[in-house]
Amino acid sequence: MTFEEYLLSKKIDENQFKQHEPVRFTEWKAEFELQHPESFTTRKKFLINEVRRKFRVR
Repeated sequence: MTFEEYLLSKKIDENQFKQHEPVRFTEWKAEFELQHPESFTTRKKFLINEVRRKFRVR
């Protein structure tokens, strides 16, 4: 699973996220590539919800 597929599965709009928070996007992408998606979700659970509310896929 790629980071982009992961964001889509979490209903996060990749383009909006990348455009409005490029630093966080880059950091998360680098972290995601180093660990299993479930581990990433566990570590970022509350942050993912915050980002999803800001950049929801429509």
